[in-house]
Amino acid sequence: MKKIINKPEDVVKECLMGLQMANSDTLEYIPEKEVIYRKNMDKKVAVISGGGAGHEPLHAGFVGKGMLDAAVSGNVFSSPSPDRIEAAIEKVEKGQGVLFVIKNYSGDIMNFGMAQDMAEMEGIQVESVVVKDDVAVPDSTYSTGRRGIAGTMFVHKIAGAMAETGAPLSEVAGVAREVVENLRSMGMAMSPCILPAVGRPGFTLGENEIEIGMGIHGEPGVEKTTMKTAKEIAAILLQKILDDYDYEGSEVAVLVNGLGGTPLMELYILNYEVQKLLKEKNITAYKTFVGNYTTSLEMTGCSLSLLKLNDKMKTLLDASCDTPALKID
Repeated sequence: MKKIINKPEDVVKECLMGLQMANSDTLEYIPEKEVIYRKNMDKKVAVISGGGAGHEPLHAGFVGKGMLDAAVSGNVFSSPSPDRIEAAIEKVEKGQGVLFVIKNYSGDIMNFGMAQDMAEMEGIQVESVVVKDDVAVPDSTYSTGRRGIAGTMFVHKIAGAMAETGAPLSEVAGVAREVVENLRSMGMAMSPCILPAVGRPGFTLGENEIEIGMGIHGEPGVEKTTMKTAKEIAAILLQKILDDYDYEGSEVAVLVNGLGGTPLMELYILNYEVQKLLKEKNITAYKTFVGNYTTSLEMTGCSLSLLKLNDKMKTLLDASCDTPALKID
């Protein structure tokens, strides 16, 4: 195993401390709780998300004006505990309530649910929105029902922008649920990743083998097949999405996401093929994001996400934000 780390047990806290030090004017870190939160937050609905580490910049990289107010990290590929989530609430709840954005994994659902119960016992109003954008498989190793993957970034962006307007919790949660309903993603992997505490790959793929639909923790996908061209991969991922949701005639936000080990050159080539296919299918790409937004350590591969937009979502997607991983003026 070759990784730029010190001790495997320290990777999460040292990663978050390094992130905070690079953004010390806007972010704070809570030691031992693995929480990153905003400095100088206005009185508004607090938007909190989190999950296992290893998917950077998700989640802490999206903390800042216009997106998340706090992100709670568990260990690598492990859910954060309720006490960590409580610590985040204490820092950013301003009397306007809290929105949890949760990816659909069993541990996240359970621990955020426990934190919600405890917060409500203290008189804090909490709403939860569960992201389940992955169309690959109905159930998986970590989840009951569809997994939450890279499309989560769109929920962070649009819910965060709505919260910045001063909207009440019901409206912030409502637009977040609207995003979830109109969001679909599909991924593929070309190589495994190595967990720092384990030191070896969690699964294997042959030299010329890829897995269509593999999850961001290495969960099984739809099928293993031989390596394809960018054009073929774009067609496979997009068709799986279109088989699940009718985007024809719509304006969409597009996310071509890298899993950590795929060069940007290849992601842009994939985007080139995706954009051609969208035009052929009478789907208009209103805004496109290409890069590493939800990774899986050093796994090579990618995912494609589409979000059907209406005028309200377009306005919120275009709204300014300032986070380590995404800045829009």
